[in-house]
Amino acid sequence: MTDPIDADGWSEPAPTALLVLADGTVIEGTGIGATGIAVAEVCFNTAMTGYQEILTDPSYAGQIVTFTFPHIGNVGTNDEDIETVNAASASGVRGIVLKTDITAPSNYRASRAFDRWLAARGIIGISGVDTRALTALIREKGMPNAVIAHSPDGTFDLPALKAQAAAWSGLEGLDLAKDVTGGQTYGWDETTWVWDKGYGRQEAPRHHVVAVDYGIKRNILRLLAENGCKVTVVPATATAEDILAHKPDGVFLSNGPGDPAATGDYAVPAIRGVVDAGLPVFGICLGHQMLGLALGGKTVKMHQGHHGANHPVKDHTTGKVEITSMNHGFALDRDSLPPEVEETHVSLFDGSNCGVRLKDKPVFSVQYHPEASPGPRDSHYLFRRFVDLIDEHKAKG
Repeated sequence: MTDPIDADGWSEPAPTALLVLADGTVIEGTGIGATGIAVAEVCFNTAMTGYQEILTDPSYAGQIVTFTFPHIGNVGTNDEDIETVNAASASGVRGIVLKTDITAPSNYRASRAFDRWLAARGIIGISGVDTRALTALIREKGMPNAVIAHSPDGTFDLPALKAQAAAWSGLEGLDLAKDVTGGQTYGWDETTWVWDKGYGRQEAPRHHVVAVDYGIKRNILRLLAENGCKVTVVPATATAEDILAHKPDGVFLSNGPGDPAATGDYAVPAIRGVVDAGLPVFGICLGHQMLGLALGGKTVKMHQGHHGANHPVKDHTTGKVEITSMNHGFALDRDSLPPEVEETHVSLFDGSNCGVRLKDKPVFSVQYHPEASPGPRDSHYLFRRFVDLIDEHKAKG
């Protein structure tokens, strides 16, 4: 592609990146990060901080993230704020969309510039986009399928990109947990970050928790360890027999990407087996949705999803409202829940379900991310609630 020249002889640089929506809309910009082409679903995230944690959250597999906050990348990147645990999920996202160009990093913790970090992780980006207009489009029409392409010389096969975007079937029916889960069982003892000290180690655990990895984040594991748990992480495909063989005091069901109904083909029977065993169970995000499926509910695809660090949620069990971090494009349909399942949390944005519990067993889950990272710490109490259930269960013998 050549640079267009106006009547005054001024040359406008040709775009080096394109975002091509499934309806044929073409958005031009400047390429950043990795070069190449990726097809995915486009969502928007309203968080003002924590872009590195967002971009390494395995829950974003299969998605292109549009940041509504205009200045992304300006504090660089570091090795401490990465959320992925497994090499298989090195990049949580397939692409990013930014408003402004990236500036040089300005933060004492930065060890690498954002653009180089994106390239190293294989994340394709486009900057110079009217992200407000794109966000408005998503709010009106829903999350579109799209192709993001970065070519430094500005050469693109536009008809082929449009065809690829239109042909992609989307996230419904996709089991992406298998792409980001770890391939083996391992232990975890790292605790949360402390100023000027870094991360600590769990030295005297009181309980043993098995965490099922559908795309788990490091700070979830750290908070389990921080709350006195020895953690054993098992792959998403672990059966109930595999989980129970570790003789856990409780079972945690992690976050993850993709369609819960698709992952549920193998995960739901395992979850049912654990619930039937009477153990305390705590699920979040994808784990919440699949627990709902295991308890007899159904899940639905959302119009625009929830992605951000400022979502108000009411806890019906306490009457309190917490500001939460969210990242999901599917939701549990409350009308499908059987009588023995109680709704515990609800979104104050749109009224959607954000939490359930079994009335007769120590089993509960929430839709959002109580570990935050990024986001407020209002929901850290849920990890203590889980540990309290384990204490009560062990006291009963």
